[in-house]
Amino acid sequence: MNLESKWLEDFSALASTRSFSQAAERRFVTQPAFSRRIRSLEAALGLTLVNRSRTPIELTEAGQLFLVTARTVVDQLSEVLRHLHHLEGGQGEVIQVAAAHSLASGFFPRWVAGLRNDGLNIATRLVATNVGDAVHALREGGCDLMLAFYDPDAALQMDAEIFPSLHMGTTEMLPVCAVGPDGKPLFDLEGDASVPLLAYSAGAFLGRSVSLLLRQRNLRYTTVYETAMADSLKSMALEGMGVAWVPRLSMQGELARGELAVCGPSAWHVPLEIRLYRCALVRKANVRLLWRKLEGGTVDPKVSQTPEK
Repeated sequence: MNLESKWLEDFSALASTRSFSQAAERRFVTQPAFSRRIRSLEAALGLTLVNRSRTPIELTEAGQLFLVTARTVVDQLSEVLRHLHHLEGGQGEVIQVAAAHSLASGFFPRWVAGLRNDGLNIATRLVATNVGDAVHALREGGCDLMLAFYDPDAALQMDAEIFPSLHMGTTEMLPVCAVGPDGKPLFDLEGDASVPLLAYSAGAFLGRSVSLLLRQRNLRYTTVYETAMADSLKSMALEGMGVAWVPRLSMQGELARGELAVCGPSAWHVPLEIRLYRCALVRKANVRLLWRKLEGGTVDPKVSQTPEK
């Protein structure tokens, strides 16, 4: 097999733009020349990587999987060159982690600090995003690792052999609201009155579990605000606007200071499992080293997020 590195960069550009003309412009070649290079790559691999019948173009299943390898090879070549030219001062490979917003702020810092305390000094780059974009980044080689809450029903719709995962800890979503002058919650889920609900917008990952709970418990409520962001719901709850379900790890300070109060017993709580995902096709040395240590128990993979008793 005879592959040229520029073809891999071409393919990565095409996957990013979903357009032959835009990718050709990014790669500073004419569109016919760019198209020939993509066909040369497909011929060398013996695979069809691009579905050209769609606009914007789409990658085939083989193309999606090969993209991970293409980006990894390009990144490793760039990394080696940077080291040779002393542009990174010996820092080593940087592990890029995509994480759900609530995990990026409430879990990631303590986890990385724990790794360093266990003697694993890795360089990381964090991208806080929604779960859908994080899954997309992991599938297409846009990140090395992904931190997300586990959804047992959807299982993130990824092949477990290609995208293995590790259990990192547990937390829970709690129904919270602001407190009144008497220090008591402004709202009560067990009461008779209808509750103003601060809701997750349709399709939000955490919202599915909350919606199921509300149906099961037959809560009387009126939706007064919607967003996909748990931190935004927390902010609205702090303003006294209603009740929001927020991961405990995202509001431990507010709970400790009495700024927010849990307004429902354990039957209203939603358990969450935190998992770390990787792509088995990625050959980055630091990623493999970290994964082996986490699997083997050389470092403690978990940061305790369980509720205080």
